[in-house]
Amino acid sequence: MTQFNDREKAFEAKFARDEEMQFRITARRNRLLGEWAARLMGLSEAEADSYAKDVVRADFEEAGDNDVARKLLGDLTAAGVEIDEERIREAIGHKQVEARRQLIEAQA
Repeated sequence: MTQFNDREKAFEAKFARDEEMQFRITARRNRLLGEWAARLMGLSEAEADSYAKDVVRADFEEAGDNDVARKLLGDLTAAGVEIDEERIREAIGHKQVEARRQLIEAQA
């Protein structure tokens, strides 16, 4: 029975690590998206940093990526940037890969 309990604890620990890593990847991705959008809007460095934090916070509104995509689309459109949801979804995918790579490299 001890072996079973050890395996169960190991699976629980792995699950917790995986969930934490996914949270960190998503937060990093959202920050990268905020920086990307800030460049498109021509924001200053200080404004870009603040905006990137706003994008990270926007992800807590609902589950999934729709809240972030909606914020980016609304803000970019309001700033006069010609963009559509497809381009934003594409950026989300690219930044997800970049964020994962950055975090994996940081752990190495």
